[in-house]
Amino acid sequence: MINLNLPSYSFKIKNKENKLYIFDIIRKKNIMLTPEEWVRQHFIHYLIEEKKYPKSLIAVEKQLTINNLSKRTDILIFDNKGLPNIIVECKAPSIKISQNTFDQIARYNLKLKAKYLIVTNGLQHYYCKMDHQKMQYDFLKEIPIYSKKL
Repeated sequence: MINLNLPSYSFKIKNKENKLYIFDIIRKKNIMLTPEEWVRQHFIHYLIEEKKYPKSLIAVEKQLTINNLSKRTDILIFDNKGLPNIIVECKAPSIKISQNTFDQIARYNLKLKAKYLIVTNGLQHYYCKMDHQKMQYDFLKEIPIYSKKL
């Protein structure tokens, strides 16, 4: 797999019938290792190990319904009250982050009303803080380190 613009982590990777699988520490199971999953697993470890978000507040591929369509967030982090706090949209490194990517995560956030949005392809990362009252967002250099106050 390609080197990403994220720290390196030790992953449990298995080869089953000539297909690679990576162990997801949130879902607690092996997941087929696609380029997008490679980014997702790196970002999960980044959130836990570097930014100190508790595993117990992280959901992966959380289902939601938008306009009667079933969708899934790549990574959803809840606050201590159980409310959505951060939505992360992961793309494969070969996928350029475009306005469509931001539109996708914005549609999810119309329903979830998270405070932060992250879009990453493992090489580029965009962090936004939402202001729901003003209906605008500000780009950040980094996502904040976990705090019970976030």
